[in-house]
Order: sequence, then structure tokens, then C-alpha cells
Amino acid sequence: MMSIHPGQLDQWLASAEQTAPGQSPVVLDVREPWELQTASVSAQGFELIPMPMRSVPARYLELDRDRPIACLCHHGARSAQVVHFLMQQGFTQTVNIHGGINAWSHERDPAVPVY
Repeated sequence: MMSIHPGQLDQWLASAEQTAPGQSPVVLDVREPWELQTASVSAQGFELIPMPMRSVPARYLELDRDRPIACLCHHGARSAQVVHFLMQQGFTQTVNIHGGINAWSHERDPAVPVY
């Protein structure tokens, strides 16, 4: 499974544009609704799709297999499980954001609250 750090997101977005031209990359936030209210990222250069982990098996068909997807959670464990699940369903351009939104706050945007 491929994993990127939040600090590598811009590089991943540029690479995604090369491998899937015209396909807007997705950051799939698999945290719970209360977590999204506590801390959220601003969508810059990607589409942000909230989909709590427990709902992914029922909702993954809403996602386009051809779009690059980076999965985000609190520290990276839930998102890693979702990446594994999506890969089993035939998604090929899926990565885990290692360290989750906690690392995002430290590496990309200190305005994102740590919880």
C-alpha cells in the first residue's frame, strides 16, 4: 500500500494530474462527523469527500475508480484500512495520508486544530 505524508500532498497532486489528466484528485476523509466538526482541511487542488469509515462498504460505489484518492483520518490507521479495502475493490490510484489530520496540522496547515 502506498502512503504519503501530508507534506508530500502537493507532489502527489501534481503526480495525480499526470497519471489521470482531467480527473480531479480526491481526499477521502473517513473520520466521524464530530471529528470533521472539530478539525477539517480546506480543499485546495482536490475535492474533499467526507465518508465515515463505517459507511465506506455501503458507499464506495459513489467513488470513481479512475480518480486518484488519498484517504485521511485522525492518525492514519483507519484510512490505511480504507485504502486496503478500496484496493480490494479495484481502485488502483489510492494512497494513505500517513499521520492523518494530526500530521496535516504539523506539516501543512497549523490552523487545523489538533485533537
